[in-house]
Amino acid sequence: MALRLLLGVAVLAMAMTRSAASAPALGINYGQVADNLPPPQAAAVLLRALNATKIKLYDADARVLSAFAGSGADFTVGVPDRLVPKLAADPSAAAAWVRANILPHIPATTISAVTVGNEVLTGSDTTMLRSLLPAMESLHAALAACNLTSRVSVTTAHSLGVLATSFPPSAAAFRRDVLPYMAPLLGFLAKTGSPFLVNAYPYFAYKADPDGVDLGYVLFEPNSGAGVGDPATGLRYDNMLHAQVDAVRAAICRANYGKAVEIRVSETGWPSQGDDDEAGATPENAAKYNGNLMRMVAQGKGTPAAPDEALQVYVFALFNEDQKPGPASERHYGLFKPDGTPAYDVGVKAPTIVGGKGSGSAGKNGTSSGGGGTGLVVAQGPGGAGQGTGYYTVSAAAYKVKSRWRCMETLLMVAIIAIVSVVA
Repeated sequence: MALRLLLGVAVLAMAMTRSAASAPALGINYGQVADNLPPPQAAAVLLRALNATKIKLYDADARVLSAFAGSGADFTVGVPDRLVPKLAADPSAAAAWVRANILPHIPATTISAVTVGNEVLTGSDTTMLRSLLPAMESLHAALAACNLTSRVSVTTAHSLGVLATSFPPSAAAFRRDVLPYMAPLLGFLAKTGSPFLVNAYPYFAYKADPDGVDLGYVLFEPNSGAGVGDPATGLRYDNMLHAQVDAVRAAICRANYGKAVEIRVSETGWPSQGDDDEAGATPENAAKYNGNLMRMVAQGKGTPAAPDEALQVYVFALFNEDQKPGPASERHYGLFKPDGTPAYDVGVKAPTIVGGKGSGSAGKNGTSSGGGGTGLVVAQGPGGAGQGTGYYTVSAAAYKVKSRWRCMETLLMVAIIAIVSVVA
C-alpha cells in the first residue's frame, strides 16, 4: 500500500511538473520597418527582460536568426508576399528558399513555423489568392524533403477581415468570397497539424466607435458586471480579444475543421500614440492592454469556448517602427523605443541602446558598446527585491511558475527516493 501511495505521489508530481513546464510563453513580433533600430544582440536583451521566448519575424533575417543561436528562443519566420506566386509556380523555388533561410540556422536556432504571406486572403490580388495554398504546399514539400516537417510547420496569418460577421461569436462565418480559398487551406492545416493564425486588434474596434465600445472591455478591465454574452451558447465574454478568437473558432467549426486546428493570435497590441482622430492611442491604455494581456498569457487562460486550451499570443511589437506608412499609430505599437527605453511602463528598466540602423557594436550584455548603459534591470516578481511598477509583467508570472516547478521537482525526487528505499 505504501508503495502504491508513493507511486501515486510520483505520478502526480510528474504531471504537475509537466504542466508547469508547458505554461505558455509570451510571443513578440519583431518588426524592422525602421532605419534606427539597434542590432539584434541588443533586441535579445529586451526580449529576455520580457521573458519572451517566442519571436515572430516577417522575413527570415539571417542576422537575427544567427544572433539568437543557442538562446532557446523559438522563431516563426515569414515568406514575404512578393515571393508567394513564385513559390506556387516553381517547386524548386521553395526548395531554394528552405536551403537559404532555414537549413543554415537549425538546429542552433529553433524555427518552429513559417508563415507564407501576411493577410493574403483579405487582399484583392487574384494571383495572390490563387497562389497562397499552392505556395504553402510547395514549401511543406520542400521541408519534407529535408525531414523537417516534424519540427517546422507551414501556415499563414489572417486578419479578422476574413469574417463576414464576428458577433455574437457563435454566429461567425467566413466571407463567401473567401470561403473557396479558406476551406482547402483549413484542410491543409488540419492535415499537417499547423496552427491557424489570426491578427486580432480590439483597438481597431474602439478606434472606430469609442462612444459605443466600452474601453474596459477592450483593455481586459471590464467594470463590475460588465461583459458581453453570447445568447446562443450562454457564454459570457469579459474581454473583446477572447470574443474575436472564439468568432474565428466558430467560423472554422462552420467550415468543418473545428477540432483539428489550433488557433493562435499572431498579432495583437495597442498603440501608445496616434493622430488626433485616433481615439484611445495613449501610453496609459497601451500599458493596460499589454500588461493585462501578459497576465492572461502567463496564467495559461483559454477562451470561454475553449477554456482548457491555453491561448498562444504574439504581441505587436518589440520596437516602434519609424518607417511604417499610415496613421501615426502605426509607428507607435512598440513596447520599446529604438534606443531600448520603454515606450511606456511595462515593468522593465532598460539601458539606452545607441548605434541605430543596426550598426552598433554589441557589448557583452547585448547593449551597444558606445551607449554607456548600466545593464538591464527587470522588475522583480513576488519575493524579489525590486520595486513594483504598478503593471503586471510576465517576469513576475515566470517567477511564480519557476518556483512551483522547483517545488514539484523536489517532491518528485523525494517520492522517487522513497520508492527506491521501499523496493530495496
